[in-house]
Amino acid sequence: MSADLFFFRVAGYLKYILFSSSRKGHGIHSPFVFDLVTRVFTHKADKGKAALIEKLRKRLKENYSIIEVDDLGAGSAGERNKTVTISEIVRKSAVPVRYGMLLSNMAHEFGMPLIIEFGTSFGISTMYLASGCAGADVITMEGSSVMARIAAENFLESGLSNIRVLTGSFEENLDKIPGVAVSPGLVFIDGNHRKEPTLKYFDKIAKMSDTETVVIIDDINYSPGMAEAWSVIKEHAKVTVTIDLFRMGIVFFRKGAIRQHYIIRH
Repeated sequence: MSADLFFFRVAGYLKYILFSSSRKGHGIHSPFVFDLVTRVFTHKADKGKAALIEKLRKRLKENYSIIEVDDLGAGSAGERNKTVTISEIVRKSAVPVRYGMLLSNMAHEFGMPLIIEFGTSFGISTMYLASGCAGADVITMEGSSVMARIAAENFLESGLSNIRVLTGSFEENLDKIPGVAVSPGLVFIDGNHRKEPTLKYFDKIAKMSDTETVVIIDDINYSPGMAEAWSVIKEHAKVTVTIDLFRMGIVFFRKGAIRQHYIIRH
């Protein structure tokens, strides 16, 4: 990590701490956002399912097998066509457990009928999403065929049967998603952490979405480019409410809502 990027992230985090509202809901005037923060964010996910996912994560972290990854985004543990250990990828890029719990809670609340994920990796975040809303179809997209195969093995072991993995570019796979006329309930964008691709993916999802769709974007403060993408997304014509959790940004298209942007400590 360069010095400039390090100082950018530190400055961003200090700003986040300074301006964020309490996770207990103090200072949040929107009843909808207050309920989301105090009820959904703090909901206790199924401990048994979480324990199984974390067991799989532990095994992956202890796996030092070297693989060649043929498609990694800017936020991943390597570069395109680079050999890297499974352990290194998991340690550097897999969603932490507390954010996995958040994804599970958000899926439980908003996931029906369809959850779309950009960036499967080894499937940690996918399993949290799928376990949170067992009734939803979960379609996850991964550019690396090797990582997609390992993720599929993890899904089989987890017993989660509502996940489908699409391998290849996000652009191609979005056009292949069955039932595209059905608006997704929840979308998690966690791949190719660069400004222009992120904005392109968001714009395409916005066109597929209705007023009930929720979009979660990972690593909104990963780099100046991602911070700029987040600023553009907040001003998108369809967006009404956004929540900045520093690592993740949450976007709502709620009908009739006044455009509001919140920074919440999580």
